[in-house]
Amino acid sequence: MISMKNLIISALCILCLIGCQKNDIQIHNGNNTSLSKLNESWLVINYWADWCPPCLKEMPELVDFANQNKDINVYAFNFDRLDIEDLDPQIKRFGVKIPSIISYPGDIWGMESPQTLPATYFINTEGVVVKSLFKPQTAETLNEILLEVRG
Repeated sequence: MISMKNLIISALCILCLIGCQKNDIQIHNGNNTSLSKLNESWLVINYWADWCPPCLKEMPELVDFANQNKDINVYAFNFDRLDIEDLDPQIKRFGVKIPSIISYPGDIWGMESPQTLPATYFINTEGVVVKSLFKPQTAETLNEILLEVRG
């Protein structure tokens, strides 16, 4: 028979484990998170760089898309993998108003680094990349693709 003391200790251990889950995905202008938390909703990851004019032109469209779709997570990822100190001025200069993922998306979702920019990936709630785009998008085209991939 399980004693009340053992039951309380077990419950406290479970609560401790839940509270200590590792936020192993680093987000620049947001809260660090974990893969399990990210997989709770659809994701859109956009690779960009400051030397890529189409990327910079596309950024306001991504912001509009993110604002129109609060039920998904939209993240920017700097292709050059800059340190936070170097990324800060670029984020401000180029108006990156969506959270920037610092952790390398390829390591998380198994996608290769794109050969062309901008690159945008749609990732479903199982963590599977279901659509890859390798040209500039508008909020309108991103919304159309979101409807298509969600079914």
